[in-house]
Amino acid sequence: MDLHLVYITAKDEKEAKKIAKKMVKDDLAVCVNMHESFSIYKWEGELKEEPEYTLFAKVRGSRLQELTETVKKMHSYECPCIISLPIEGGNKDYLDWLAG
Repeated sequence: MDLHLVYITAKDEKEAKKIAKKMVKDDLAVCVNMHESFSIYKWEGELKEEPEYTLFAKVRGSRLQELTETVKKMHSYECPCIISLPIEGGNKDYLDWLAG
């Protein structure tokens, strides 16, 4: 199975929901979980501390590139966090559902 967990951050709940709904509606992701989060990072040499929303999208490998391009187009950040991690194990029944 070629499945990935894609980690994405968004500026707020509204943006996160918009991105999550688009991913699922267009079959770019099978399922997306959203969580409130808080980030501390450096951007252009300046320390930032901001609330964000974190998205965890379960994605078939064949849709990964299109998902990345879609999120980049929709996102308000100049350089959005979109990180793919391969899913290497777990509940076989759930993984079978994700794989379709």
